[in-house]
This record gives sequence, structure tokens and C-alpha cells, in this order.
Amino acid sequence: PLALLLALGVTVLAEPLRFLDCGSKDGSILEVNVSPCPTEPCLLHKGTSYSINVTFASKIKSQGSKAKVYGEMLHVDIPFPIPEPDGCKSGIQCPIQKGHSYSYLNKLPVKSEYPSIKLIVKWELVDDQDEMLFCWKIPVQITS
Repeated sequence: PLALLLALGVTVLAEPLRFLDCGSKDGSILEVNVSPCPTEPCLLHKGTSYSINVTFASKIKSQGSKAKVYGEMLHVDIPFPIPEPDGCKSGIQCPIQKGHSYSYLNKLPVKSEYPSIKLIVKWELVDDQDEMLFCWKIPVQITS
């Protein structure tokens, strides 16, 4: 898969992240990359956009998928807007087939008005039945 990404002209600078699987039911996560994020927790600089690449295998068929992103503080999930919540417009060829692997690609914009704070980013991708194809969490620190 790496040779294919390079052939497509995608520069892969991200290291696979250690992440917590938070309930992937209809899929299994193979790898999570956030770029640039050379250290953990990821330092997210305000006014910068980060590339998200999640490789996962689907255990089900689904016509579509939708991403939901949260900032988790004190065990409370605060919805976090992303530019494109439709997984079928984020690198996944839909309909999703059982047993196939997919690379989900998206952006995580960090707005200048966000507070400087440590929190957990929680990223879900749900299928047609609102079940989780994947769910992962990573610690981040938003900084100026």
C-alpha cells in the first residue's frame, strides 16, 4: 500500500500513532496517522490543518459512512466540526464492501480561536446503521 500511495504522489511523513480503540464494531483499525505529529501528545498549532489517514478493514457492507469528531474534556464529548463529514468523499470508495480495507483521509483544522488546552481527540466513522466502522482516541495539546 505504501508504494501505491507514493505512486499516487502522496507524501507519507506521518509515523503510525499509538491510539486507543474506543469501540470499533463494524471495522478494525489497521493504522492511524496524523501529519504532522512527530511526538505524543500531538501538538496542534492554532491556525494549522492536520492530515488524518486511517487504514481500516470493514466487517460489514454499507452504502455510506459519516465521520463524527469530538474533543473530550473531563469525560465530556464536545462536537468538533470538520470540513467533510462524508466518508465517501474522504478517500473511501462507496459502497463499502465487507472484508475490504480502506484508507480514510480527512483534515483536522485547528482554529485560531480555540483555547490552548490538553484534551483527547475522539474520531468516529459510522456506517448506515449508525454503528462504528472505527473509533479512535489520541491525546493532543492545542498550542499557539
